[in-house]
Amino acid sequence: QSSKQSQGIQTLLEAEKEAAKTVQQARQYRVQKLKDARADAEKEIEEYRKAKDAEYKTFESRHADDTSDTQSAVDKETDAKLAQIAESYKNNKDAVVKKLLDRVVLVKPELHRNLKKAS
Repeated sequence: QSSKQSQGIQTLLEAEKEAAKTVQQARQYRVQKLKDARADAEKEIEEYRKAKDAEYKTFESRHADDTSDTQSAVDKETDAKLAQIAESYKNNKDAVVKKLLDRVVLVKPELHRNLKKAS
């Protein structure tokens, strides 16, 4: 009977070692799966980032022309308005100077309107 007990104990010890080994393998498997999942996720994120960067660069290059067209249109409009202002200045300069000189030089001495009312 003692040999049966020792054989049973030996079987239990072997079963326990086998179970510990199985648990250890399961842990290693789990750790490896987590590492693989993390690596796959990083790879997927990098691919997504590259795709979005390419999409952004395409969008940017497509709209860069629009920006330069808009800028050149604004520049043309500004130049036209400046030319119009310069033309207006050139056409009206003499008349404005004459009006200013007439106001300064031709003085009509009169009593102030408030002074007239008081009397």
